[in-house]
Amino acid sequence: MIGKLFGIVDSLGEDHAIIDVGGVGYFVQCPSSTLARLSVGTSAALTIDTRINDETIRLYGFAATEEREWFRLLQSVQNVGARVALNVLSALSSRELERAIALGDKAALGRAQGVGPKLATRIVTELKDKAPSMMLRGHADEASSIPVTAPRGPESDAVAALLKLGYSQIQAAQAVAGAVREFGAASAETLIRESLRTMGRL
Repeated sequence: MIGKLFGIVDSLGEDHAIIDVGGVGYFVQCPSSTLARLSVGTSAALTIDTRINDETIRLYGFAATEEREWFRLLQSVQNVGARVALNVLSALSSRELERAIALGDKAALGRAQGVGPKLATRIVTELKDKAPSMMLRGHADEASSIPVTAPRGPESDAVAALLKLGYSQIQAAQAVAGAVREFGAASAETLIRESLRTMGRL
């Protein structure tokens, strides 16, 4: 199975790129967010999800591992296939997707081609409990560089995740503190979800 490709961008299409790796051109389908970072003739490193169906091998490429994980998770929802998952990741960045699911923002998900109200509701319902853990996993590598005033532990992890979503230190710390007052010793996932809900109502 191919997990990563590093090569030269040979050409770009509306929904794909051809990556030349040692003279072999790999046809890789990508979300628009990934394609926007590629330029013909330049080097590219893509995280790959390989799918083998019958006699067909399809490669899906992403600029970040986090996007690939969302691509896989989205397809765990009924009626969400690879095409719809790519459309969602083309319409929303990973952070926007995390926030939309955590807050139950079906309208944001509805911006993706092929996602109607019913499917948006299903995505939110089935993934709402998984979004906070994805936020922690996706930003774990960057969290160490963020100044966090909250105590170490779930509160610190929750504040770090909110900072990576673009909230200020004060906003994140206050929201998490409020969630701690309401829920006490809760997991980081719960604190993130409740903090986002609180700030979403502001």
